[in-house]
Amino acid sequence: MSEESYQKIFSKNLNHYMTLYGKTQTDLVNDLGFNKSAVSTWCNGTRLPRMDKVEALARYFNINRSDLIEEKSQETGYYLNEETAKAAQEIFENKELRMLFDAARDADAEDLKALHSMALALKRKERGYIDDTGC
Repeated sequence: MSEESYQKIFSKNLNHYMTLYGKTQTDLVNDLGFNKSAVSTWCNGTRLPRMDKVEALARYFNINRSDLIEEKSQETGYYLNEETAKAAQEIFENKELRMLFDAARDADAEDLKALHSMALALKRKERGYIDDTGC
């Protein structure tokens, strides 16, 4: 495989994980201390990083190096929808969200609606909106 092909594969994978985790090129520069122009060339597929940089990126995203440097078929992801994958990852990483998700599994539809209403009311209260329901 040509160098250009490897560059495109890496770029595609890097951009995928940046999108998945809501990271920008600036985040990589600031969080990992990478050179701005280097990150730009990796993202646009014109250069490949050294292996130590690949390793740092893999640790940053909590993935394997191979996830960045190998071509993956689109069917390799567990979730077909990226938004679902992000939500699942967020639940996995956040203990409080996991507890809510586990509790919701056993709740009936009416209880879930009530819980949703309570969560919205708390959110409004946190943002300083006046609750006109008298509650």
